[in-house]
Amino acid sequence: MEAIAQAQPNIALVKYWGKKRGDRNIPATPSLSITLNTLQTRTRVKFRQDYGTDRLSINGTTDPIQLHRVTGCLDALRQVTGINQYADIVSVNNFPTSAGIASSASGFAALVTAACAALDANLSGEEQSRLARRSSASAARSVFGGFVEMDIKAQDPAARPLLTETEWPLDIVVAVTSTQPKQIGSTAGMEQSAATCEYYDAWVSSTSGDFSTARRAVLNHDFELLADVSEASCLKMHAVMLATHPALIYWNGATVEIIHRVRALRGEGLPAFFTIDAGPQVKIISLPGYRDKIERAVKDIPGVIDVIYSGLGPGAHVVESLK
Repeated sequence: MEAIAQAQPNIALVKYWGKKRGDRNIPATPSLSITLNTLQTRTRVKFRQDYGTDRLSINGTTDPIQLHRVTGCLDALRQVTGINQYADIVSVNNFPTSAGIASSASGFAALVTAACAALDANLSGEEQSRLARRSSASAARSVFGGFVEMDIKAQDPAARPLLTETEWPLDIVVAVTSTQPKQIGSTAGMEQSAATCEYYDAWVSSTSGDFSTARRAVLNHDFELLADVSEASCLKMHAVMLATHPALIYWNGATVEIIHRVRALRGEGLPAFFTIDAGPQVKIISLPGYRDKIERAVKDIPGVIDVIYSGLGPGAHVVESLK
């Protein structure tokens, strides 16, 4: 009862920041994302009768907080399948962890995919997405590839694919400005914002319009419209963070300089825009064919320590199943 699965992180173009009060990790706002291809999490899940508890290794280290979340996810799956064995989980990322590049999204999507394969759980993609969401709301989107939407109208929502990675190819350049874990995790930050930011309710109410606009832009392959709504959603989310008490400042100096550089490129006619999650890394999305020019424009900015290329990628999938 063992399987290995791979999942990719996703980048939200229409952001979510906050949870519905009293619900099972349901986002307060809808979101729309793209799944990457070159950034990957590989997770091996092995169930055995003689394990007395779940065990977890992430990039060779243990993390009690993440183990608690992993056990909660597996408990839900154990309840569905009726199999009450514990698991040994080994997960490896090929990109910085807990640094604003959605490692939780790819991690829990890979976990659910591998665990379902190991237990022969016959769950649909929608059911796996729903299960992943309960541990990491953004992981619901990494179950699928390409463009993915996460509406929240259903009582127990799941993500859904909108366009595949081949229907509208885009390029992504990730400008890495720090590899250190962020001091305040996303879940704690969302709770702070909901409790203390006077603009929080306005943020929640405005996001449905951004979601509808971005969805229309994707279906129509309208890059300019997608760029406008994505940058606006990103900046609104960070405005909420900055207006939280105490302020949540995930950016560093290089982050700001990259924003200015990308805006200058776009002003010159280059089809590219930026987006930033809860971290200092800047993701630059463009039409195909402009990656080299974007890299040249940002790699010499002081504080940029790495540049990662990616395209759009597939959803979570089983790499190997061992019985």
